[in-house]
Amino acid sequence: MDDKPKSLTQLSSVSKEYLLGDVRIPALREVNLEICPGEFIAVWGPSGSGKSTLLNLVGLIDFSTSGTVSFEGRNVREYADDQLSMIRNTKIGFIFQGFNLIPVLTALENVMLPLHVMGTASLEARSRALAILDELGLSSHLAHRPQKLSGGQQQRVAIARALVTAPPLVIADEPTANLDSTTARMIIDLMREINSRHGTTFVFSTHDQRLLDRVTRRVLLEDGRILS
Repeated sequence: MDDKPKSLTQLSSVSKEYLLGDVRIPALREVNLEICPGEFIAVWGPSGSGKSTLLNLVGLIDFSTSGTVSFEGRNVREYADDQLSMIRNTKIGFIFQGFNLIPVLTALENVMLPLHVMGTASLEARSRALAILDELGLSSHLAHRPQKLSGGQQQRVAIARALVTAPPLVIADEPTANLDSTTARMIIDLMREINSRHGTTFVFSTHDQRLLDRVTRRVLLEDGRILS
């Protein structure tokens, strides 16, 4: 009998509010969402609809005000802080709109960084980083710092950094927003190939129709509620 949970992440009746002085600002309202292994999902909707808040909950960066968020079948509130940190570092990869590469580090060093945080030996970290950078076509740019890379190359380094720990889940916030059409298509093709080849789950926040056309499921969010 397979005891593995069907859901990678599940949100049940989740609401999230922020305090602005004495005023409560609702960001999410009674959201129910199940994300299964291997999915390629886009969360979309107008600005201010709660997309980033939803991704923060899925990525275990924030907690809900009410409702339950589960990761691999377990309520995330049952985890200690150090356990949550370990999950974020080993099981969840993050790709940011602004790339968020460390400017004083080379492409290779940026990708090795999550492994160093995990305590991986330097030789192994270097070997794994080299392998993923080669897979993403960046073998000739290992020693380049971010300012010497194009937007598409920086995004590929950011993807490599997110994937180097072989996480089951990758969360990407507007990953194609700052890219031209040719580069955006290349990045989308690359992420789709990784999803297909490795079974990596991708969850996007996006307004980009180019990406929306390629996902396998769209989650429409408006005023903090899932509409479809």
